Order: sequence, then structure tokens, then C-alpha cells
Amino acid sequence: MRRQFDILAPLIFILILVGGWEAACHLMKVPAYFVPPPSAVARALLKDAPKLLGSGWNTLRMAMEALLLAAAVACPLALFAGLSRSFAKAVQPLAVTLQVTPVVAIAPLVMIWAGLDHPERAIVALAAVVAFFPLFSGALTGLRSCDPDLRRLFALYGASRVQVLVRLRLPSALPFFLEGLKVACGLAVIGAVVAEFVAGSGGAQGLAWRILEAGQRLRTAEMFAAVLVLGVLGAGLNAAVSALEKVLLARWLGRPLAGD
Repeated sequence: MRRQFDILAPLIFILILVGGWEAACHLMKVPAYFVPPPSAVARALLKDAPKLLGSGWNTLRMAMEALLLAAAVACPLALFAGLSRSFAKAVQPLAVTLQVTPVVAIAPLVMIWAGLDHPERAIVALAAVVAFFPLFSGALTGLRSCDPDLRRLFALYGASRVQVLVRLRLPSALPFFLEGLKVACGLAVIGAVVAEFVAGSGGAQGLAWRILEAGQRLRTAEMFAAVLVLGVLGAGLNAAVSALEKVLLARWLGRPLAGD
């Protein structure tokens, strides 16, 4: 019964919001180019479904490539930083600086370096920059979070640094890394969309381009449809990572997680 309520509650709330939106648009006679009613958005979604699905796949693919690129850089750096405090002190300021630098500020440079004929490369690189810090921070925090008593126990039994790393520090880092991965997945999608906006090119043919194209023609319903697909894409990605997190943590803990 509790699980059914958890599923129905958000659905009912969404239906109330959509119904109120539809009624407000008709009663207040809001121009469709300003705020379209949900019915118009649904028609645009059905009409442009093939294009939106293709663009959604392009956005998802670029975001996943960016996530893999960010993980390939962040995980080794976090591992070295976790093993060496000197290396951590050298790398962390650069990682924080990279995190707080707006992606739109470096986008023109990356576009030039990647080549104007290859916008997808620039988009993937910029999205990877956005997704880098949560992965690095989560992995580094996890590597430093292992129980001091267990660390002393490993030392008492004469465990080597490799054994401590593989059997203690990496398992301790898993929950933190997965939490960082959830954040990085959302940021990778956001980074891909923002980078495509900045690129201003239809070469990548992602959802951002569909939004730009519809906006230039004042087709607001099509813009809402593309944003809806983008929201579903982000929510689905987050749900997939959350499911992976539950499976991995359940195996790590040796028992089902609380609330499952």
C-alpha cells in the first residue's frame, strides 16, 4: 500500500498541475506563442516525436561520452590524491578552480581548439569539464573516509599498501563515488545542453538545437516539448544510476538497503 501511494502521489500532483495549467490558458486567453496549453505541447510532442527522439539520443550520447571522459580523468587523479597528500594539495585548487569557472566562459576557446567543423567534440569536452568535479570530489572523499580502526587493524596484520587500497579504501569509497556519479550524470546532461547553446551550431543536432530552432520561429509548444523530453531524459538517467547504486550498495553491505 505504501509503495502504491508513493507512485500515485506524484502522478496525481502532476495531473493537478497540468489541469490547472490547461484551464488557466483557456480562461485567461493566454497567447499560444507566450505560454501554450499542455494540449498544444502534447500535439507538438506527437508531431515531432521522431526528431525529438533522435535529438534526445544525440544529447544522451554526448552526455555519456562526457561522463566517461570525466571519469577517466577524475578517478585516477582522485586515487593519486588519496594516496599522496602532497599530490592532493597540488591538484585540489585546480579542480576547484575548474568547477567554479562558468562553462560559457571557456566554451569559445574549446570550440576553436576542437575545430568549428566538429561541434560534438567541443560539446563533449565542455560537458566533461562540468561533470569532472563531483566524480573527483566523491572518489577522493570516499578514499579518505575509511574507518581508522580498520586501517590500524590492517596495519596490525601487516597488510601491504596495495591490500589496504583494494580491500579497505576502495570499498569504503564506493558509496561516495556513486553519490558523485549521480550528481555528475545530471551535470553532464546540463553541460551538453549549455555547450550546444553556446556552440550555436546545428551540427550536433541535440535537444538544445531543437529548442533554439523552435524559439527563433516562436514555436513555443515545440520548445516545451523539447524541454519535456530533456526532463524525462535527465530523470531516466538519474533513476538508472539510483538503481545501479542500490544494487552495488546492497552487495557491498551484504543486505538489502533500508526502505527497499
